[in-house]
Amino acid sequence: MIDSKLILITLLIKLGVAAAVSSALSRSMVFKNLLLSTRRSAGQMLGLLACICVPLTLGVWVRVVVPNFLAADISFEAVILVALLLGTTPAMLAGTFLSIPAVLHREYLTLPFNLVVAVIFGTYRAFVSEEDIWSFSPFVDLSIYRWIRRNLMRPRVDRQILLLMLILGMQVMRNWISHLYPRRLFALHSNSWLLFLAICLCAPMVVGIPLKIWNAIRIERKLEEQERLLMDARLDALQRQINPHFLFNTLNSIASLVRFRPELARELIVKLASILRVLLQDRDDLMPLREELQFADDYLDIEVVRFGIEKLRVVKDISPETLEILVPSMLLQPLIENGIKHGLEPRIGGGTITLRSRLQQDKLVITVEDDGVGMPVENGSPVHRSGLLQAGTGVGMRNVRERMQVLCGPDAGFEILSRPGRGTRVILTIPVNSAKTATVQLPELRSIDS
Repeated sequence: MIDSKLILITLLIKLGVAAAVSSALSRSMVFKNLLLSTRRSAGQMLGLLACICVPLTLGVWVRVVVPNFLAADISFEAVILVALLLGTTPAMLAGTFLSIPAVLHREYLTLPFNLVVAVIFGTYRAFVSEEDIWSFSPFVDLSIYRWIRRNLMRPRVDRQILLLMLILGMQVMRNWISHLYPRRLFALHSNSWLLFLAICLCAPMVVGIPLKIWNAIRIERKLEEQERLLMDARLDALQRQINPHFLFNTLNSIASLVRFRPELARELIVKLASILRVLLQDRDDLMPLREELQFADDYLDIEVVRFGIEKLRVVKDISPETLEILVPSMLLQPLIENGIKHGLEPRIGGGTITLRSRLQQDKLVITVEDDGVGMPVENGSPVHRSGLLQAGTGVGMRNVRERMQVLCGPDAGFEILSRPGRGTRVILTIPVNSAKTATVQLPELRSIDS
């Protein structure tokens, strides 16, 4: 009979082993991808089983070889865990592999017992939802409390408590078989009913600890996916938004030109069709600066006709080496629109929109500048805002800032400089990754000045 103090120490170490192995596996990106994948090939399933079973099989071998180091063997709980997460067949494979050191040590009942455990808990998995398994708590007392609270007014079968009872029942059966055949199946024994209860309750806690640790990773992955979908929805909304006033004024400009300057009207129709096509089609998150400038050119050409060439002038100073660098799509048009609407429209004489790009060390610097009315002063000082987390001046600028933050990372910069009566300058700083440059040859950009 094992000493009672050794049993208590063994139970505590078993909990620590479960937590340590689970935490170590959760740091592996390969394991996380395999675990959270909804569809796995046969090779991926075997890889996931290897991640779980290899270290735990070594634990069984250590228990067999090293005297009194009993806590390293959590093979019983591992078979239950694999059955709950992967199903009956993978659990039977895991149970077979985990039983090899024990069978070689003449514990011949280990293999059939593991196979029975795999079938029972694999069957349980087939009749419950995935959330019922992931929400299983290692804190047994809380599970019982929740069960009493839920079932006091409306009695029903609780799958969480059913799983708890199954684990406890199989642990009791394991102890009973081990008592009948002490050298054919390993289990901890004690004549004290308190210690026996602790041995039984340790099993569901060892099963629950990995579930809790890996469920936290699962929830984190879901939140990341929801954040990505939200950002995609915002980008899609920005790409597809069509300002009614812009469309109405453009069509009016085209109508006024049809009779007297039909060629110019035709050109505007082509440019408007190009803008609408870009806004309504699916686009990649990143695109070459050349394409982004072409879209901005179409927008500016229409605005020049609407406002008049004497009221809206466009100057471009674009470094050729920046044209193939990938930037977030729909990057320039919202900034240009903001400059025209808030900077130049209120000014009687109009003004100039200036676009610049240059490489500064390992960063792409893009400047969108207007010489309009500027922004109102704040506390008697000119406006100077920087950083990706500052509040923007409008929806378009805020979307640009948010997409830069997600697509370009924390090293990206968004800075606004403005003086009343002298205009506003928006400076975008984008880290250049050599792997994120366009390799296809695109049509030549239009002239620098237009």
